[in-house]
Amino acid sequence: MENPPKSPDESEKSPQSKELLTSNTASTLCISSRSESVWTTASRSKWDIYHKPIIVMSVGAAIFLLGIVITSLSCILVKNKNVYKMCGPALLSLGLMLLVCGLVWIPIIRKKQKQRQKPQFLQSLKSFFFNR
Repeated sequence: MENPPKSPDESEKSPQSKELLTSNTASTLCISSRSESVWTTASRSKWDIYHKPIIVMSVGAAIFLLGIVITSLSCILVKNKNVYKMCGPALLSLGLMLLVCGLVWIPIIRKKQKQRQKPQFLQSLKSFFFNR
């Protein structure tokens, strides 16, 4: 007959389980989940706020111009004409997509900045009355 496995005593528990029981997991999670931008009141420069959409628009414009150049090469050069005809419009559309995404991103950031500047009490009243 087999003996059933014994339950581990306090001395046999792994150090990890002891650590989990004694650590303050909830307070650790709250501290690590705080975002610096939410809790600090220091004003950020325009570059800090708008650098991501500016970079996306710049990359989009560069890819769009490269697409224009490659598409125009398909009209001028005879060699590898099919490659230019395939790559040119693909780069045109990709560049235009990135350019438009960056242009749309800027008003979204402005709207969020205005919402952060409003008092919290007015926002809660507005959401209470209009979200019914």
